Amino acid sequence: MATSTEKKIRVVVAKPGLDGHDRGAKIIARALRDAGMEVIYTGLHQTPEQIVETVIQEDADAVGLSILSGAHMTLVPRILELLSEQGVNDVLITLGGTIPADDVPQLKALGVAEVFGPGASTQDIVDFIRGAVRV
Repeated sequence: MATSTEKKIRVVVAKPGLDGHDRGAKIIARALRDAGMEVIYTGLHQTPEQIVETVIQEDADAVGLSILSGAHMTLVPRILELLSEQGVNDVLITLGGTIPADDVPQLKALGVAEVFGPGASTQDIVDFIRGAVRV
């Protein structure tokens, strides 16, 4: 838990694309909040442009993308491209959802720090973000 003199880790949790199921994203958002992080949940059906705008406006340290629709190989590269175009190169990008194992190496090569699949422990996600973000 952050003390009053420490800066809280700010995490944007986003649901890009047309996928309408957000229970997992809400569970992760709650776990991150319970761990003392500041969480901005964008809600469903966010475009890559909306997500990047939120990351910039909120001065986020990390982004947790949740994708169940199968569009991760289109949406994630676009989000990374937009972040780069805006000069945002210091934000930790994590991805969760139904991501085929064969796609994980390519996503990591593009800049995704970690991919969490179904059944991932919320504590593992909290620990990963805490270990990777320096505030």
